Amino acid sequence: QVHVVESGGGLVQAGGSLRLSCERSGKDAGNYAVGWFRQAPGKEREFVAAIGWSGSTTYYEDSVKGRFTISRDSAKNTVYLQMNSLKPDDTAIYYCAARVGMIFATTRNPSEFKYWGQGTQVTVSS
Repeated sequence: QVHVVESGGGLVQAGGSLRLSCERSGKDAGNYAVGWFRQAPGKEREFVAAIGWSGSTTYYEDSVKGRFTISRDSAKNTVYLQMNSLKPDDTAIYYCAARVGMIFATTRNPSEFKYWGQGTQVTVSS
């Protein structure tokens, strides 16, 4: 069984920064790609960013390009989401999800990721 745990959420003023962490544990076989998703109240869960198992492939949702950076430390089985220039519209619960295998530019549907964390709240005040 694979477990995914997010951390690093919190309350920040607009223009501020936060770094989210996603740590994977459990069954180690397979190369895992990781995605970050978010869900605001009353809205569907949406794709934010994803990174391939080697770290060389990354994808971003258009509204976060240039502000968010996804990276991974494979030795620690941890993926990070550095979020800069935060806006009130970024307020949501952020979820980390993992899947075995490759990702592509079209790999943005939550159903394509198998292992999910419980989420971490990010609140950006204006």
